[in-house]
Parts: sequence; structure tokens; C-alpha cells
Amino acid sequence: MPVWNDCAVTHTGNVRANNEDAFCCLPAQGLWVVADGMGGHEAGEVASAITIDTVARKVRQGKTLAEALQSAHESILSATRKGQGARGMGSTVVAMHSNGEQYEIAWVGDSRAYLWTRTGERSGTLEQLTVDHSYVQMLVQSGVITAAEAERHPERNVITQCLGSLELADVKVDTLTRPWQPDQWILLCSDGLTDELDDSQISAILAGNPDIQPAAEALLRAALASGGRDNTTIALIGKQDLNGKNRLWHTLKQRLRMPG
Repeated sequence: MPVWNDCAVTHTGNVRANNEDAFCCLPAQGLWVVADGMGGHEAGEVASAITIDTVARKVRQGKTLAEALQSAHESILSATRKGQGARGMGSTVVAMHSNGEQYEIAWVGDSRAYLWTRTGERSGTLEQLTVDHSYVQMLVQSGVITAAEAERHPERNVITQCLGSLELADVKVDTLTRPWQPDQWILLCSDGLTDELDDSQISAILAGNPDIQPAAEALLRAALASGGRDNTTIALIGKQDLNGKNRLWHTLKQRLRMPG
């Protein structure tokens, strides 16, 4: 069984009165989920809580991440029909499930997953793994605006789908699967982080914090210092065997230029 090194933090932010985000860290199951609820007080937090509970339960039952997220969509719709929360509540979600050899990412909406690969003591590369289900992303993909323009677009928070959407019988769950490599972390986050910090700022913070918990806390502090206009949730996950003893051996091999 892999040994995981993980940390998750969440904050209401500097403007909102309540936190509609939710997360779960279940290293024994190799499962991490971040959900960003929508619908206002006593609605968004209900939707995100349903999302977390349903995904965790379905994965325990052996369902795939895509099946688990689809079930969460159905659970939110069912709760709405029963009068739980409020009509129109919903949630975006990003989740990771891993067996230690590879990881799968699944998402709906604009909560994101990033891959951080450390290349030196204070350097590394950041890659966005997810593609937002958003209006501005559609504009980027159609060539109407550039990715840089999307970051400043006034409608950048308009999403094209979410769990619990009353207009959708089913959501389109996007997924990807990759193998773990040495010196890698996965970052899962709600848009409270990415609305405040761009990729270069996130990279600089991760490069300056080689340990996961200080890195997660530093990202949160920076998002709050930049405005903290939304709820912010961050989960960082690494494999202990790749980021601990094996990392030291990997670094030694590089310095000695050893093969293998």
C-alpha cells in the first residue's frame, strides 16, 4: 500500500459570509475530492457536502470516478426534489483516485487539478491537468480570445455545467489517467485559488516550499492576501515513497549522473 503525504486547507475568504466549499482526504482509499458549492447559504454547502459524501461512498463500492461523479449529480437532483437545500443548488468538483502506481483525475465545472514536478531545490514545472467547463474556455477553444485574455474576462466564472444542474439529466465527466513519476505533487483546488493567483504565482510558492503542508498553507495565505474574494480550498497530494526516501536517491543519482 502506498504511503501518502497530503494536506488540505479551506477558508471562507475575506468577503463571503459562509464557506460553500467542501473536501475529503481519504489516503487509505487513495481518494481526494474538492467540491465548490453554489446556490447561496444553506444551499451551496448542502450540494458540496452531498458531492463529497456520494463520491466517497461510490468509490468505496468500487465505482469509477466518472460513475461516482455522475451519482453525485443525481444525488443533488434527488435532494432538491425532496426539499433539501434549495432549488438550483449545485457544485463543481475535481477528484483524484490513485492506486499508487498511477492516478486518475475526474472533474465537472471549473475546479482544477494541477501537476507540480519539482526539478530543483527551488524550481519546478506546473501543468494544468483539467480543462474548465466554462464559457471563456469555450471562447479560447474556438479562437475568439486567448488564454491570457480569458484570465481577465468579466465572465470567466460562468460555467457550462455543474453537478445538480436542473437542465442536465447527465453531466459530462472528463477524466485523465497518468503514471506517478518522482518528485510530483497533485494540486486540487476550487476557483477561489485560481481567481486570485495565476500559474506563475502558484509555481513560485510551490518552488519555495518543498514540504506539502507549508506549501498548502502558503498558497492559502497568498490567495487571501490577493483579495480572498471567494471560498478557497486546496488539497496537495504526493507519494511518500517518491517524495521521501526515493527522492533522496533520485537526487543523488542526478548529482552522480548514475544510470537508471
